[in-house]
Amino acid sequence: MLNRFFLLAAFALLPVAPAIADGVTYRFSPVNQWDINKTAAYWNPIIKYVSEKSGVRLELKIGRTSADTTAYVLAKEVEFVFSNHLFSPDREKLGWKVFGRRWTPPLQGAIAVPADSPITRLEELRGQEVVFAGPEAFVGYKVTYGYLLSKNIEVKAVFAGNQNAAFAQLFAGKALAVGSNSALIDGYSIKEGKKFRVLWTSEGFHDLALMASSKVPDKDLKAVTSAFIGMHNDPSGKAILQKASEEVGLDQKAYFLPATGADYAAYRRFYQTLPPNLR
Repeated sequence: MLNRFFLLAAFALLPVAPAIADGVTYRFSPVNQWDINKTAAYWNPIIKYVSEKSGVRLELKIGRTSADTTAYVLAKEVEFVFSNHLFSPDREKLGWKVFGRRWTPPLQGAIAVPADSPITRLEELRGQEVVFAGPEAFVGYKVTYGYLLSKNIEVKAVFAGNQNAAFAQLFAGKALAVGSNSALIDGYSIKEGKKFRVLWTSEGFHDLALMASSKVPDKDLKAVTSAFIGMHNDPSGKAILQKASEEVGLDQKAYFLPATGADYAAYRRFYQTLPPNLR
């Protein structure tokens, strides 16, 4: 049984190549964009590759929900993250450093219903249940729910724990609409054969950021950065990325590229207009 509070992904205690030095192990926490099994299927082979290529031991640590995973980050229990939950004014003070991001087309917040739903306008959702992955989801919840509030469309927000579970609730008829992002909607359509009608989309935001704690020494950060950024140029790394992306319905061209905090200016602008209770 999964521990109620966390899952330290035991299957991520990966075989380590001899080149990896004994000593410190860094915890890596990616936001739960999918359920635990899919999240592990995507990240385990990538983390194994980065560990072996960099000589820096990484260990996957994910929570039961995206909110649980972010709680580890805020409690300073991890050293590397893949997240877009750290760009609010308060959280920027924690000192996390952006060193890369995943290439995908810009993410757009999206409010959608099943393709055969009679609902065609956002106003028809007033007073109805709309399902989201969780309260920490930036594009999928803060952007979409924030837009509904800005239009005085009060809905009953339901949190499913991750985006796959939110989609499942939508298609089971437990909610009339879903808040998500464009990439996850497209991926779910590809993997599960489900069709959506998108009622609204936001401006574009970069995909989630690879970030490191200030506790990570420069030499280790440089080695990890090099392994992530060079992965798609190495035939074995490229094959791993393509296979991992296929597992979750991501564009198989998705890879990691260099980034800095400046690439996330759109997130910071958004927080300037977001109601304080959603920050």
